Amino acid sequence: MSRTKLREAPQRRRRTTPLLVAIVGGSGSGKSWLAERLAAALSPHVVRLSQDDFYRDRSYLPTGRRAKLNFDHPRAIDWLELEHSVLKLLSGQRASTPQYDFKTHSRRGNQRRLSPKPVILIDGLWLLRRPSLRSRYNLSVFIDCPPRTRLRRRLNRDLGQRGRTRQSVLEQFRTTVEPMHALYVAPQARYADVVLSGTWGGAQIKHLADRLLLMADLRRRRFRPSRPALMVPPAAANLQITHRTPLPHKAAFSDQGN
Repeated sequence: MSRTKLREAPQRRRRTTPLLVAIVGGSGSGKSWLAERLAAALSPHVVRLSQDDFYRDRSYLPTGRRAKLNFDHPRAIDWLELEHSVLKLLSGQRASTPQYDFKTHSRRGNQRRLSPKPVILIDGLWLLRRPSLRSRYNLSVFIDCPPRTRLRRRLNRDLGQRGRTRQSVLEQFRTTVEPMHALYVAPQARYADVVLSGTWGGAQIKHLADRLLLMADLRRRRFRPSRPALMVPPAAANLQITHRTPLPHKAAFSDQGN
């Protein structure tokens, strides 16, 4: 009597969902500045996207009318498109994201093609408002920055990069930026895992980067076997991030920020 030996099916390696990290704060608080430095510290294991690129395209409107729109209200963002891009990256797929031109208040013709990485960094004004996004963050950082500092940075940015006049920047800050900040940006601090305020700097960036490297390394085995191991500093194992507890204040950041 012959016997048939059953061959066990090879086990498929489970794919891990990347870490999703949100950096939130008002206009000029330093979101982009912090995101750039975290991305540099985490490279090449990180992909970065910005809420700013998901402003709705206004190219169909006359130029004069575009400038009068309220770009400081959350409805100015195409949230469905943003969430779609985030979900694609979280599911291990590539995502095509728009690129926004603040001088013309319209989208550029070309898109960015992003590949999934162990860490996804996203920065923006209102990323903690929507429960559908908020529930997906592995870590969220809120930057609490005083209005005077944010206005100074916004003036430097808009005059130098966005073709604005000083008067138009001041008027927008007074009539829409600050009122919308009080309504829609500042209240998000209660949802953040980490709140940065006062003077903070290099030590906090290293703290966050080391912790994220450790969190990503704990998931590494679920990524494809060919992916190289992440280089995790030994001290990262002792780092702790407490929910809604500010990190200790160290060296101050420079006055660059978005």
